[in-house]
Amino acid sequence: MFDLDYIVKNKSKYLDGLRLRGIKLDLDLILDLNDKRIKLQQEYEEVQRRRNEVAEIMKGGIKDKEKYIKEGKGLKEKSLNVQDKLESVTSELKDKVYVLPNFVEDDVPHGKDESDNVVVKKVGKIKNFDFKPLNHWEIGERLNLIDPIRAAKVSGSRFVYLKGNLVILQFALLNFMMSILTNEDKLKEIIADANINTSSKPFIPVLPPVFVKSEVMYGMGRLEPKDERYYVPSDDLYLVGSAEHSLGSMHKDEILESTDLPLRYVGYSTSFRREAGSYGKDMKGILRLHHFDKLEMETFSDAKSGRSEQDLLIAIEEYLVKSLNLPYRVISICSGDLGIPDARQFDIEVYFPGEEKYRETHTSDYMSDYQSRRLKIRYRDHNGNLVYAHMNDATSFAAGRLIAAIMENYQTKDGRVEIPEVLRPYMYGISLI
Repeated sequence: MFDLDYIVKNKSKYLDGLRLRGIKLDLDLILDLNDKRIKLQQEYEEVQRRRNEVAEIMKGGIKDKEKYIKEGKGLKEKSLNVQDKLESVTSELKDKVYVLPNFVEDDVPHGKDESDNVVVKKVGKIKNFDFKPLNHWEIGERLNLIDPIRAAKVSGSRFVYLKGNLVILQFALLNFMMSILTNEDKLKEIIADANINTSSKPFIPVLPPVFVKSEVMYGMGRLEPKDERYYVPSDDLYLVGSAEHSLGSMHKDEILESTDLPLRYVGYSTSFRREAGSYGKDMKGILRLHHFDKLEMETFSDAKSGRSEQDLLIAIEEYLVKSLNLPYRVISICSGDLGIPDARQFDIEVYFPGEEKYRETHTSDYMSDYQSRRLKIRYRDHNGNLVYAHMNDATSFAAGRLIAAIMENYQTKDGRVEIPEVLRPYMYGISLI
């Protein structure tokens, strides 16, 4: 549950955040409901205390036994009545608290929707082709590398068979990124270039589960929108929309040691999304599929290091697209476009010459302690106090989007695709598809 006491102490700032997000809700109603819950909890505990007291008295030899029997029956009835009220209020409060968004960081740009997102910087030169560049799906279908027709027969729309050397390319991206994220010297180089004050501790590779419990999705603040999720009612399990969902929850109900922080993980997983709200969008190609593979970064840190962890994740994302020599821009997401768990978010958009526009390929989300409070992930600080960890997640690469970006930016006049230099050591001698 969200720390309502903290909201009360910082009510003005929280109300400002709600206004900046464009969210209207009756915060006083929620706080009053919480007060009611606390009073009912105290009343319930007091009734239980008296019930135990009466039970002890009844064990002795007493003359007015009937009096205590009557009181005990009355206390039992009152206990059940108060418990029913407490459960009802707690359930109502839980539903209302679930939709409470995170605080908004001070440097988040103000705005109502994605049109107010801010371009922080542009990097790289857009290539001038001496021919009309094709879309990635045109290239893929001509070279028999992307096959949506047969996938539609087997699975339906928004599925593809990815074939041939595009599969090798995907695993080349995976191996290249793993060679960066597990290499402390390389991370030191990235940290120095970005002028970030943070640890160079490497990432731990993980192959996480692709099913998570509904309570876990709830704790991550990613259960909604439910119509985007694939759900198995018989087992009460959701298929993950990103490795973030199973990586961020892996320390649920745990107490970490401050000496172990930051904890950094990189998880490779298939991601599943129904794309229910995107009918008619990106129907061609591999940009918006029902399932795709993704390498995701997740970190747990102390409160002081939360933002610098996000700065590092952004720097790693930039390092990748720079290494691939792809023109890109960094976007600061405005308050009205932030996800509910996010306190601060940045996206990276790569230029797609076939479409003549920038498309999102990476995102990074700083959740502060929003998710850790819901999942009860704490660490013991140097004074022995229990403090909620701060959490970040970010895209290392989403296979479909980055492969599509490479195909469009590295296409040749004769319809083939060159392999970026940094990936060639992982391509088994293939330099041209």
